[in-house]
Amino acid sequence: MPFAGRLCDVWLDLTYSPVRDESGNVAGILVTAIETGERRRLAMEFERRSEASLKAQHESEERLQLALAAADALGTWDWDISEDRFIADAHFALLHGVDPSLSRQLPISAYLEGVHPEDRAMVARSIKHCITHGTEYAEEYRLLQPDDELRWVYVRGRCYKDRHGRPKRFLGAALDLTERKRTEQALRQSQTELQLIINAMPILISYVDREERFRLNNSAYLDWYGLTPQELYGKTIREVLGEEAYAARAQQIADALAGQPCSFTVQMDHRDGRPRHSLINYLPRHGADGAVNGFYIFVIDETESRKTEEALRNLNETLEERVIARTQQLAEANHRLQSEMFERERAEEALRHAQKMEAVGQLTGGIAHDFNNMLTGILGSLDLMQRYIAAGRTDEIGRFTEAAVSSANRAAALTHRLLAFSRRQSLDRKPLDANDLVHSLEDLLSRTTGDHIVLRLQLASELWPVNTDASQLENALLNLVINARDAMPEGGELIVETANVYLDATDINTLEPVKAGDYVMIAVSDNGSGMTPAVLAKAFDPFFTTKPIGQGTGLGLSMIYGFAQQSGGHLNLDSVPGQGTRVQLYLPRLHVSPTQPPETPEAFVVPPAIAGETVLLVEDEPAVRMLVLDLLQALGYTALEARDAVTALPVLESDQRIDLLVTDVGLPGMNGRQLAEIARQHRPGLKVLFMTGYAQKAAERQGFLDQGMDMVAKPFSLDLLANKIRTMINHGS
Repeated sequence: MPFAGRLCDVWLDLTYSPVRDESGNVAGILVTAIETGERRRLAMEFERRSEASLKAQHESEERLQLALAAADALGTWDWDISEDRFIADAHFALLHGVDPSLSRQLPISAYLEGVHPEDRAMVARSIKHCITHGTEYAEEYRLLQPDDELRWVYVRGRCYKDRHGRPKRFLGAALDLTERKRTEQALRQSQTELQLIINAMPILISYVDREERFRLNNSAYLDWYGLTPQELYGKTIREVLGEEAYAARAQQIADALAGQPCSFTVQMDHRDGRPRHSLINYLPRHGADGAVNGFYIFVIDETESRKTEEALRNLNETLEERVIARTQQLAEANHRLQSEMFERERAEEALRHAQKMEAVGQLTGGIAHDFNNMLTGILGSLDLMQRYIAAGRTDEIGRFTEAAVSSANRAAALTHRLLAFSRRQSLDRKPLDANDLVHSLEDLLSRTTGDHIVLRLQLASELWPVNTDASQLENALLNLVINARDAMPEGGELIVETANVYLDATDINTLEPVKAGDYVMIAVSDNGSGMTPAVLAKAFDPFFTTKPIGQGTGLGLSMIYGFAQQSGGHLNLDSVPGQGTRVQLYLPRLHVSPTQPPETPEAFVVPPAIAGETVLLVEDEPAVRMLVLDLLQALGYTALEARDAVTALPVLESDQRIDLLVTDVGLPGMNGRQLAEIARQHRPGLKVLFMTGYAQKAAERQGFLDQGMDMVAKPFSLDLLANKIRTMINHGS
C-alpha cells in the first residue's frame, strides 16, 4: 500500500468495533489501525536467532551422545534445571538405586539418595559449582547399592544456559569404575604382599632396569648398604657399589642385560666394613615382546655357612672317636646311678635318660662307621680315577668306577633300610614264593654263619605264596640268621624252616591282635644262649641290644617287627636261657600264584632330545644340579636351572618355552609340590617330574601326583632319569 509517498509492505494490527445509536442498534463500524511492521521484524529476527541457537544446542547434544557412545558410557542423564526433572537412562537409574520406570519424572534429589553418604555433600557442591561458574563437571564417587554392594562411578557433564544466561539443562554420562578400582586394590595388595614376602627373606633381593637403576629392594638389601628406600631408589649400580666393585662385575651385568642368567661368588663389603663371602645371581626379566627390561639380583651371604661347613667338617672327622668316648661315659654314669639306691626315684629317671642317650650313641656310632666306610670307598675311587686320568691311564679306571658305584649303592641300601624302619619308605609288595627266596640266599647264609655252625633248611612242600617286599624279607631273614649266629659263639645248629599254618588269637602271643586266617611261617631257630625273661620283654624295643658297644644298633628285631606289621603279619619270639631261641615270622597267605621272576632288563638306550625341547631344573643341591644339567645338555635339551622355588617362579611366569619341569621335592622354603601347583596356574598342563630322597611309593599312594606328573627316587642312575624325561615329554605320566 502507499505509505509515505511510496508503495511498500506495511504490517497493520486492525481492530473492528461496532458503533450503536441511541436505541442500541448498530449504526456503523469503528476501524482502528496500528502499524506493527517494526515489532514483527524484531519478532521474526528473534525467532530466527532462537532456531539457530536450538539447532546449535541439538548438534552439541548429538556430538555429546556420539562421544558417550564411543566411550562406552554406562549411563547418561539430562536434567531440566528449571523444572527439576531428571531424565536418566536405565543404566544410570539402576546404578543410583532408582526404578527405571520412574527415571523420567523424578527430581535430582532422588538420584543423590543413591550416592554414598560420605560422598553426597561433595557431589552436591561440585554440581552447584559447575552450574554457577559454567565449568565442566567431572567427579568420581561411590554408590551404595540396595544390596549394600559398593560401586565406583566416574561422571562427566556440562550445564547449558538459555538465551537469558539462566541455567537450563545439565547433560552428562557416567562410567562404572568398580572393576578398575578392584583391580587397582588387588594390585596394591599384591605389591604389598610381595614386599612383605621379599622383606621376610634373609637373602638380598633387588631389581634394576635397563639403565641399571634400582627399582625394587627388600629390607635385607637396604640394611646391607645402610640406605633408606628413598636413598637407594633410582640410583645406578655404579653409584651404589663404586667404580672398583662395578668394574669387577661389569661383564656379568652386561650378560644379564643381554638375557643371560649368571651366578658368581665375590667378596662384598658390608656397611660394617667387613668383607663377606657372597653368592650373587642375576636373573633377566623379559617383557611381553621378549626384550630384556632389566634383571633381578639375588645375593646370599655365605660367610656364616662357610664357617659352619668348616666346623662341621672338623666335627665329622672325630665323630666316631667322640661317639665311642661319650657312650662309655654314659655307660659309666648308668652304673653309678644304679648304685645310688637311696635316691631310687631320681636315680631311675636319670638311668632311663642315660640309657636313651647310650642307645642314640650306639645308633649314631654304627651309622657313622658304615657311612664313613662307604664314603672312603667312593672318595678313594674318585681320587684314584682323577690320578689315572691325569696320567692318561683312562683304560684302567673301570675297577674304580665299579668300586665307587658299589659303595654308593650300599649307602643307598642303608638309607632305604633306615627309611623302612622309620615307616617313611613303603613296601614294594610283589607275589613271591618264600622257599625260592630261602634257596636263593642259602650260599649267603652259609657264609654268614661260618664253619662252626651247621645250617639246616626245613622247607615245606607246596608252600603258599605271599605278597610282600622281597628285599625287606631278605633283610629280615638275614638279620635273624645273624642274631642266631651271634647267640652261638662256640658253634651249634641253626634251622631255617617254612610251613603253611592257620592262626587265631590263641595260637601266639603278640603285641597286636591276631587276625584269624592262613599264614606262611618262616622260622629261624638256634640252640644258643637264649634270653632271660627281662631281655625277652625288651627284645622288640628300638635301640635295645645286648651286644657290646659298636657291634649293634638294637634295630634288628624292631625293624623286622615293623616289616611284619606293614605286611599285615606277625612276629613271635620264644626263648629259653641256655637252650636257644626260635623266631617265627608270619605273613598272610596270597590266594593267587606267584609271578615268575622278571627277566633281566636290557640296557637302557638313552634317548636324546628330538626338537630342542626346554627343561627347567629346580634343585638346591649344587652337585645334583650340575650332574642333571650336564645330562640334559649332553642329550640336546635346552636346560634352564634354578636353585629354589623363588628363583624358578619368574622363569615359570615368563614367556620362556618350558616342556618339562624337573624339581626336587624337598626344596628350601616353598617345596617342589607347591612350586608345581603355582607353575600350573601360569602354565596349565605343564608336565612335572619330581625327584625325591624320601618314599616314592608312599607319596604316590597318598595322592601326591596329579595327571601329567611322575616321580623318580634318589639315588637314581642318569640313564633312568634320561628315559623318565623323554617319556614325560612324549606322553606325560
